[in-house]
Amino acid sequence: MGAMGLTVIDGVELGRRLSMAGAVDAVEAALLGGLDPEADVARSAVEVPAGQLLLMPAAGERYVGVKVAGVAPANPALGLPRIVASYLLADAATLRPVALLDGSALTSLRTPAVSAVAVRRLAVPEARRLVVFGTGPQAWGHVAALREVRPVDRVGVVARSPERGRELVERCRNAGLAAELVGADAVAEADLVACCTSAREPLFDGRAVADHATVVAMGSHEPTAREVDGALVRRSTVVVEARASALREAGDLCVPLAAGEIGPDVIAGNMAELVRGELPLPGDRPRLFKGVGMSWQDLVVATAAMG
Repeated sequence: MGAMGLTVIDGVELGRRLSMAGAVDAVEAALLGGLDPEADVARSAVEVPAGQLLLMPAAGERYVGVKVAGVAPANPALGLPRIVASYLLADAATLRPVALLDGSALTSLRTPAVSAVAVRRLAVPEARRLVVFGTGPQAWGHVAALREVRPVDRVGVVARSPERGRELVERCRNAGLAAELVGADAVAEADLVACCTSAREPLFDGRAVADHATVVAMGSHEPTAREVDGALVRRSTVVVEARASALREAGDLCVPLAAGEIGPDVIAGNMAELVRGELPLPGDRPRLFKGVGMSWQDLVVATAAMG
C-alpha cells in the first residue's frame, strides 16, 4: 500500500498479476462482452515545455481510470524513456482512488495485447516469420504477444541503432527464437510485420508485402506521422481499433486521406466487429491493423490486473 491507502503496482508487480496471455484474453473478452470502442473518450494533449502530457480517461462497471503519459522527445538522449506514464484507478461507484499503476508498464502490456487480439483474427494460421521495426519495449512486447497467438519461430529485427538491434536479437534468441538483424526489404518474406517505432515517414515499400501477410502499425498516434505508406493501405484489408480514433489520429490513414489517395471507406471495420467475426477477410491481399492506443484498453487491462 502507498499513500492514501492506494495499492501501488509497479512493473514487476503488474507482470506478476497479469501475464501477456491474460492481457490478450482480457481485451478479447471485453470486446466480445459488448464494449464499443467507438464510444471511447478522445485523448487530450496538453503542450508543456518538455513535450506533451496525454490524458486518457475511461469508465467501466467496476472502475474508472485515467492515464497521464508524458511524451518527452529529449529523454532518450538522457538515457530515459521517451514516454513515461502513470495510471490512477478509482472505484466506479465512489470515484475513490484504489490503485496507482506504472503507466509505462501498463502500456507495454496492453498495446501488444491489443495487437495480438487483432492478429489472432487476421493472420494466417501458419504465420511463423515475424519482422519487427524498432528495438524498444513495444518491439519486444510485440514479439512476446504475437507468439501467444501464432507459431512464430523466426524474428527479423530492423533497427535504427545496430547496438540496440543486437540486444533485441539476443533477447529473442534467449527466448528460443531464431533471430537476426535484417533490412526493411525483409518484409517481402514476412508472414507478420510489427511496426513499433516513432517514425514520421513510412518504414518500407508497401508493395513488397506478401499478399498473405498481416501488418501491425502501432507506433504513431499523430495525424501527420506514419509507419506504413499509402500503397500498403490501398491494397490491404484495413482494421482499426475504432473508426473515430483512426480518422482523428492515425497518420497512416490521415495522410493518404488528405491527399485524396483513399477514402474513409478504406477501413473495413473496427476491433469489436473483427472479434465478433463480422468482417470479410479476403485471402488475396494483406491485412493491416492500425492502432493508436485508446483509453478503454488501459482500463480493461488494469481491471484484469486487479483480479
